[in-house]
Amino acid sequence: MNWEVIFKWLPRLAEGAVLTLELVAIAVVAGLILAIPLGIARSSRRWYVRAVPFSYIFFFRGTPLLVQLFLVYYGLAQFDAVRSNALWPYLRDPFWCTVLTMTLHTAAYIAEILRGALQSIPKGEIEAARALGMSRGKTLFYIMLPRAARIGLPAYSNEVILMLKASALASTVTLLELTGMARTIIARTYLPVEIFFAAGVFYLAISFLLVQGFKLLERWLRVDASQGR
Repeated sequence: MNWEVIFKWLPRLAEGAVLTLELVAIAVVAGLILAIPLGIARSSRRWYVRAVPFSYIFFFRGTPLLVQLFLVYYGLAQFDAVRSNALWPYLRDPFWCTVLTMTLHTAAYIAEILRGALQSIPKGEIEAARALGMSRGKTLFYIMLPRAARIGLPAYSNEVILMLKASALASTVTLLELTGMARTIIARTYLPVEIFFAAGVFYLAISFLLVQGFKLLERWLRVDASQGR
């Protein structure tokens, strides 16, 4: 193991790690925002309300993220309407194409997590809220969504870790995130073992910090809930 080469290129790998964190942070937050209405509609009793989110979720869960990324990055440029659109400066940028694809992809999974969490809420809690005179909207926003957040948080944390690892696919569209930076360095040094080892350590460190952060959040939510009772 050539440790001198590893230490020499650590700053460049750190730059790639920062870009990876930016991709994941934007995607999982935007994906969560998009997933909330999808998850609510997906848990509806009316089939025509469930139809659209079901189709969306079926497509993005049933196709590989890499294929979706290629469709967005290479496919959108084939349409004149897209190239003449005001959003074209963003849609031709590999960073924003990757963010868009990751957001749409993770939103489908988070929506299913939210649907399962909403359906796991004890009916007695919902009936108690309605008995107190709360409307359906207030019951949803003040009772069901906060409760579903606690139930679905462990699964959401797993999804964030999965998106961290999936962000490595961004290197296929010339983006120099952690994996892309590692491949660029390997092309110069011809030392794949050392560089990929260092990149793997970065991924492990980020995953560890994310896991610990979600554990603290879960613990805080439980304490807050117990105090509320």
